[in-house]
Amino acid sequence: MPLRIVFMGTPEFSVPTLRAIALAGHEVEAVYTQPPRAAGRRGLELTKSPVHRAAEDLGLEVRTPASLKSADEQDAFRTLGADVAVVVAYGLLLPTPILEGTRLGCYNGHASALPRWRGAAPIQRAIMAGDRETAMMIMKMEEGLDTGPVALSHTVPIGDDMTAGELHDAMMVEGASLMVRALAALEAGNLTLSPQVQEGITYARKINKAETRVDWNRPAREVHDHIRGLSPFPGAWCELAAGGRTERLKLLRTTMADGGGAPGEVLDDDLAVACGTGAVRLLEVQRAGGKAMEAAQFLRGVKLVPGDRLS
Repeated sequence: MPLRIVFMGTPEFSVPTLRAIALAGHEVEAVYTQPPRAAGRRGLELTKSPVHRAAEDLGLEVRTPASLKSADEQDAFRTLGADVAVVVAYGLLLPTPILEGTRLGCYNGHASALPRWRGAAPIQRAIMAGDRETAMMIMKMEEGLDTGPVALSHTVPIGDDMTAGELHDAMMVEGASLMVRALAALEAGNLTLSPQVQEGITYARKINKAETRVDWNRPAREVHDHIRGLSPFPGAWCELAAGGRTERLKLLRTTMADGGGAPGEVLDDDLAVACGTGAVRLLEVQRAGGKAMEAAQFLRGVKLVPGDRLS
């Protein structure tokens, strides 16, 4: 028989898993997601999350509690009588009564090779650290932060120039497929769980805006990994002096380059920039208030010559 499922997720990353579960024929009793948030230029419009919109498209009940700590919310969850909860980037802490509020527990789709990169930003942190591969994992949740036993895992390579956005898209597709496989095994009663190893534990703390500025004094490989790990959001940036004023320039795509010079120095006409050691080449940038553009298009509007500096 199909499983009775509560789905819990919020961003675009969660949507393929929700759709895959519904397509697999499971009964989604309710979808939990973050409440609508203020958006728009003036912050006056309330915008539903991507999961909220997808659930409505599928004709599913949507619940948007601001917290799951109250006894009333926990009772409402248990009353659904679900077999299992599926959690993918929900964004709210699950108290013990929620974790224990279904017959088979809660299963999480996590985007890292656990126990490496437990926490909020595993995709960005893996790239920023220069990891060559990561994994999509299905884990049974417990009270600790991403400490539960692992059911299924699929390794995902990280290319030399791959951005966080590209890895995000690859992982969310893989996560949907993996979760459907896990639920099929759970339904058949043959899903096996393996405890996480205790070596190599790292934590993927939430990205802080204060760390998004590029430090050209760092080695080129670190600068390159920093930029691609923050692309496209929130975006690494530096300052550019152009047209008699200084503006913020978001850096979206780079590659390693030959050469060297003073940190931040423009080395050639194709936007190679010197770092503490080595250099990177800017491939895609975005001016404040503008659209993302390739370096060649950017240089048609901004006069930058070898010897100029990015700060």
